[in-house]
Amino acid sequence: MARTAELPATSAEARDRVLALLRGFHRQLDEVVVTDALLITSELVTNALRHAGGVTGFVARVTGDLLELTVEDASPVQPFAPSDLREGRIGGYGWSLVHRLATSVTVVPSAAGKGISVALRLM
Repeated sequence: MARTAELPATSAEARDRVLALLRGFHRQLDEVVVTDALLITSELVTNALRHAGGVTGFVARVTGDLLELTVEDASPVQPFAPSDLREGRIGGYGWSLVHRLATSVTVVPSAAGKGISVALRLM
């Protein structure tokens, strides 16, 4: 898996990279799928930056009809959804949202932290 030469410094930069990748896809994609991909990207990168010491790896690629996205960070702490997701709560919805939108989500612990890999069906 080829790694991005420079890691995204912000979630906006990561979204721009994923958007450019998807715009280069050989088929017209539904805008809902593109929006889902950008939302997942934003959530994973924002969480790495905010809660896990930063992004240490970032890979986005299209394989067949799947977007495969991996974000690595320096924290061994596994992501979780708060148990009290109630109306009016500020924050805490991202991990549940990633699971709801993605085709698959995998968390792989490593000596340096963890990697979160997400697949999203494009077609």
